Amino acid sequence: MKKYIVYITVMVAVIAAFVVVLNFFPRSEYSELERRELTKRPEFSLEALKSGDYTKGISSWYSDTEPFRDEFMTLSMQVRAMRALQIGAEEEQVNYIAAEPDPELASSPSSVSPVGSNSEESVPPTLVGQGGEQSEAFEELVPEQDELTQDERAKITNNGIFIVGKAPNARAMMAYKGKAGGTSYARVVNTYQEKFTDVNIYCMVIPTAVEYYCPAKARSATLPESATIDTLYAHLLPSVRKVYLLPVMAAHKDEPIYLRTDHHWSPLGAFYAAQEFCRVARVHVPELSEFDEQVTHRFVGSMYGFSRDISIKQSPEDFIYYTPKDVTYTATYTVYDIDSAFQVIGEHRPRQGEFFHHFKDGSGLAYCTFMGGDTKIAKVETSTRNGRRVLILKDSFGNALPGYLFGSFEEVHVVDGRYFTKNMVDYVSQNGITDIVFANNVFKAYGGGRQYLRFLTQRGSGIYTPRPQPKDTTAQAEPDTTVAAPTDTLAVETKNGTVFAADSLNSETNHNEQTEKTE
Repeated sequence: MKKYIVYITVMVAVIAAFVVVLNFFPRSEYSELERRELTKRPEFSLEALKSGDYTKGISSWYSDTEPFRDEFMTLSMQVRAMRALQIGAEEEQVNYIAAEPDPELASSPSSVSPVGSNSEESVPPTLVGQGGEQSEAFEELVPEQDELTQDERAKITNNGIFIVGKAPNARAMMAYKGKAGGTSYARVVNTYQEKFTDVNIYCMVIPTAVEYYCPAKARSATLPESATIDTLYAHLLPSVRKVYLLPVMAAHKDEPIYLRTDHHWSPLGAFYAAQEFCRVARVHVPELSEFDEQVTHRFVGSMYGFSRDISIKQSPEDFIYYTPKDVTYTATYTVYDIDSAFQVIGEHRPRQGEFFHHFKDGSGLAYCTFMGGDTKIAKVETSTRNGRRVLILKDSFGNALPGYLFGSFEEVHVVDGRYFTKNMVDYVSQNGITDIVFANNVFKAYGGGRQYLRFLTQRGSGIYTPRPQPKDTTAQAEPDTTVAAPTDTLAVETKNGTVFAADSLNSETNHNEQTEKTE
């Protein structure tokens, strides 16, 4: 009888403790795990009370701001890790993460020829048709893996992301859904080639980590990205210069060319891509010896928040990037303000700024090292003198490329596919652009890239709206971002309320320049 009394007493005490904690302890205001401001308590008004908005707001605030939110979520992840679903020989159900499907999968227009034999192109050795099989050369570079050890098994996590290996060397990857496709993106690139007849047009589709590090037993959880990439390249005009990265990245797959804890490639992976681009463009091909190595230690990137898997938090890595040694450069930015719907609402006058932003050890925002994020146009004038001016049309994967090109081009211009209010025809003409490279990851390319067509016809805003000064002017130790499920765009909100936009597979994180504090 006594043991039941003890049991009941303990349970009542636990429940009472939870009641006290949830109702009387300070509410959480910010989640480091999710990197976002939590829901604010709504202001009371009779109108809001009558409409029901006030009670709904109170409910959302109460459930979103429980005390010790991150600690409870971490505990939940640790418990889930003990019973994680393992991918064995049988096929498991996965919620794929991918962009909008191409509406015209592999429909070959008669006016478009397959990849030609231009010696300046990085041509795929074998192109695939509509069946989705991998090219033979690529298959040889990425052989099937042997039977996995216990530590190498993959487990499915939140949002269809799967984790390979265990802490402290776990790797998170997103499953790829696309099959052939990519033809809409090819037509966008072709349109630029037809529009800018005096400009060299390049297409660089960037594969993601799943193409190289998916274990054999997890193959059923994803589809080959090579099918999309090869079909896309087959639909490009012969005059488009192809930067074909599949074999380039495969040749270096034993090096850290992709981040384990983030959805981006690593700066080293971007370096090998920059080398291939320069080779195709017939400009100086950089060597790693031309750069100084910089390191942000204990980096844990976006995949921790995406997957909600404790093994990623327990697997920090070094974020290693490279700054040029023997070339001088000046970076000028036109910064955009955007609203909560990710629409540009303000444009600032061009001003100079740093290209590389060094974050302190342990920062989860180290990928924002390059230009500080996405919501801007960057123009970098270098000491190189060869008459070549390159424009990079990119998602956030492309952020890591420009720094390797300062010794190869007089000017490097960077435009994000989501934030550009000017007219592209005018911009190319006014800046004397000689080369345009489309540098987007395969998820973005599979989605079509139609926003680049809008750039050709939009009038250009010329907006200038002063940025509102934050009420709290105290510099933050770290800029803060929101982490959401890895769709095409996710919100980025700082503590002072300024909202930016970043993409998940196309960058995922950005930061407020006015409140950033880098070392």
